[in-house]
Amino acid sequence: MKQLEIFFRTFWLVLFLLLPAVPTQAYDETANDMDSVEISLITCTPHEEIYSLYGHTAILYRDLRSGQNLVFNYGVFNFEAPHFVSRFVLGKTDYELGIAPLEPFCDYYRHWGSMVTEQVLNLTPEEKFRILTALKINYLPQNRIYRYNFFYDNCSTRPRDIIESNLTGRIIYEPRPDYTPTYRQMIHELTDHHPWAALGNDLLLGLKADFKTNQREQEFLPLNLMYDFDHAQIYENGQYRRLVRERHTLVASDVQMIEEEFPLSPTLCAALLLCISLAVFVAERAKRRCYVWFDAILMTATGLAGCLLFIMFFSEHPTTSTNLQILVLNPAWLFFIPSVLRRKPTRYWLMLLICLCLFLLGEILQDYAEGMEFLALCLLTRYMSHHRNDK
Repeated sequence: MKQLEIFFRTFWLVLFLLLPAVPTQAYDETANDMDSVEISLITCTPHEEIYSLYGHTAILYRDLRSGQNLVFNYGVFNFEAPHFVSRFVLGKTDYELGIAPLEPFCDYYRHWGSMVTEQVLNLTPEEKFRILTALKINYLPQNRIYRYNFFYDNCSTRPRDIIESNLTGRIIYEPRPDYTPTYRQMIHELTDHHPWAALGNDLLLGLKADFKTNQREQEFLPLNLMYDFDHAQIYENGQYRRLVRERHTLVASDVQMIEEEFPLSPTLCAALLLCISLAVFVAERAKRRCYVWFDAILMTATGLAGCLLFIMFFSEHPTTSTNLQILVLNPAWLFFIPSVLRRKPTRYWLMLLICLCLFLLGEILQDYAEGMEFLALCLLTRYMSHHRNDK
């Protein structure tokens, strides 16, 4: 993963080093000079690296007269920013608008085998000028950084919003009937071949990720936005015109390099843990004693994971609060480890049983991470073992 971070960071650094060679005339047009200019939405399909499983969106500025092609990209971030990981977890990640020549941008996605599609927008000269002016204002040092949110304010929603807000008409999107997936379901579609990435997402996402979404909310994914733009029209003064004038493939899809992941799925690992728990339970029944060391291992693992879930309750990510999985991955378990190890009377077992029952009921409301039910059964076997041996 560190090598990927270095590559990704180096790629954008090289692009920014190229910026001084970009002539400033690109920003000097007036509305009367827009006949030779095209504004496009470009969409990059996902590739197999973890940071690009959801695709990417940017705005392309083309000057057919000068041959200048610039990509306005709202997905630039710095891995080396102070406390990047902790700020990302807490929803305090700052992304920024970057500008890069088109060819290096396409080369990057060509390297990974991703398709890059251009949708040339059917805009008036005034609309082109307004969008370009807005992008120029966004790129000012005091404006280019923004607070990124994966679902609500990301590299897909930003281009959509800046295009919508600078049209003289209004975009009418063609409805997609009977398509109301949750945020979690949409993510699962793109992490189908990455079960451990899906596990990480599902552990952190809470109850709000399982609410049904509307069409606009679904546009946080670049491929959904591209589809909606293809079928959208601009309504102005009683007349309609298509939003997308024409569509081109800038980079054809190619064979993607897939790195090997851990061979066992989260479900299989959780099932193996349950088998171990059952074996311990049977051994305890035979010897009429409890193996408190096994309790300590489970309490430590679930308690430490619960600390992360507890922190996420205070994150700026709206969908990470109210996570019912904290009933199993509970930081409170850490405080009971000493009393369990000393075999002293403790309220831990009663609290555990109550939390497991609530966890089971909560499955009606929230879609849990893969293998969580098996983990809950592991903890239930520990309650049953102590309850039987305490009699």
